[in-house]
Amino acid sequence: MCRMFGMAATTAISPRDLLHDAPRSLRALSREHPDGWGIALHDSDWTIERDTSCADACARYAALANRPGHVIVAHVRKATVGPIALANTHPFRRGRFVFAHNGTLDPAPLAPLTAPEHAAAIAGDTDSERLFAFLLTQVDAAGSVARGLAAAVGVLHGLVGSMNFLFSCGAHLYAHRFGRSLFVAHRPGVALVASEPLTDEPWRELPD
Repeated sequence: MCRMFGMAATTAISPRDLLHDAPRSLRALSREHPDGWGIALHDSDWTIERDTSCADACARYAALANRPGHVIVAHVRKATVGPIALANTHPFRRGRFVFAHNGTLDPAPLAPLTAPEHAAAIAGDTDSERLFAFLLTQVDAAGSVARGLAAAVGVLHGLVGSMNFLFSCGAHLYAHRFGRSLFVAHRPGVALVASEPLTDEPWRELPD
């Protein structure tokens, strides 16, 4: 599958230890998930870098791990649905929204529930990008990110299998877990979320 990490902070910081230096950093996990990496950082706007290489062997990934942001969404991929390609590499961005996903789902039930404009923007082959398009449709319909995601989750639990995802509008980071692990930790002024504990500090597993 994949591994992912998210951070929301009151001031722009670089979580280099979590992305690169810690024994179970996202870079270290990429040895088991070598089919691409992506880092999205938000300060005044999103900066997103992605590559189809293994993060552990990529100098560009190492350099980006130093860059600060208020919100960060990072992902390392083990390809299951869709070939190794930049279009299939997380995080995905649409306007002010960024999304990363772990899990495998059947996107067919989501297709009739997805607005044509969001379906038309799908560039790759993954179930993840189709899930993102569905979530954006629900956010548009609700006129609110929080209400739209809550409505979407209610639909998803009746249609698809296990998954977790990170979704951000740049101002807030939203995390959802259903049937796959997701953990949170806190530092002063910083909230961390990851698919598994990345450091020895206390991490709390989120319930479904």
